[in-house]
Amino acid sequence: MAKICQVSGKKANQAQHCRHRHSAWKFKAPHKPRVQNPNLQTVTIKTPHGKVRLTVATSVMKSAEFAAVVAGIKPIPRAWLKPTGYGI
Repeated sequence: MAKICQVSGKKANQAQHCRHRHSAWKFKAPHKPRVQNPNLQTVTIKTPHGKVRLTVATSVMKSAEFAAVVAGIKPIPRAWLKPTGYGI
């Protein structure tokens, strides 16, 4: 399963882990590549046609648009119902 938010499209970010060396200035702190994954949660939304499971980032859950869809004020956009992929 892809680690991508179905609503916003958030995915992993490449970053560098920099360890601070306390010994001396002449030693360079090592940088290691790492991956920062989004905080994804599985949410079940009730619709008139049944239940829909979405993989959503927690930052998106706080948005007003997502709250309106969960409350039933707005219908679920069709783009959210597509399974996400990395575009391969």
